Amino acid sequence: MNATAPQVSSISALPPADELDRSLRDASPAEVIAAALKTVGRDKLALVSSFGTESATLLKVMADVDPAIPVIFLDTGWLFEETLAYRDTLIATLGLKDVRSIKPAEETLSRDDPGRDLWFSNPDACCRIRKVEPLARALKPFSAWLNGRKRFQGNARADIPVVEDDGARLKFNPFANVSREELEAIFVRAKLPRHPLVASGFLSVGCMPCTSRTAEGEDSRAGRWRGRAKTECGIHTMKTS
Repeated sequence: MNATAPQVSSISALPPADELDRSLRDASPAEVIAAALKTVGRDKLALVSSFGTESATLLKVMADVDPAIPVIFLDTGWLFEETLAYRDTLIATLGLKDVRSIKPAEETLSRDDPGRDLWFSNPDACCRIRKVEPLARALKPFSAWLNGRKRFQGNARADIPVVEDDGARLKFNPFANVSREELEAIFVRAKLPRHPLVASGFLSVGCMPCTSRTAEGEDSRAGRWRGRAKTECGIHTMKTS
């Protein structure tokens, strides 16, 4: 389906998140994306993707609904070269029409991380200037956004709704109910390319300094910020507005 939906006139006109969540609680990922598109229109809807190890599945479902939905990619300056190459591969494979690579502000990096070692001394601050703040800027034109979190990933993600209030905008989680087996089925059925680092033991890929391989039997996100209490970068634990 390739649809352009009518746009709401203002943020105040958006339906309540809990109302949408109730109506979409058992909906498929494609149905959730189509509902988001209908609610705010293409020009006011964005999908935020890390182009990580599981990202191809959500991007595939989105592309089947409307490949022109804007996709925001946070290029933190610390990403693996393999991730940047994978982004380009998926853009070509899925026919994505509007992928926007967003970088942190140079003046902020010069002021707060001149030695490029903030990831070690204060990883929360590093994530804030390289991901949280750039995403907040990138989302300003939009009334709603899509992301790929799943409940099976555990921790803060275990109880996420399908739709939630993100302050000035709605936040849709189309894969909230999806199982690991269903993700794999999408990969196989669509013959999607895998992230190049999966074969090397990386089950979840973020920035280079804070990503490590995952041992057999570990949670898929165990290699993120290993040895620290930190489990999230911040873009999903605070409102973006």
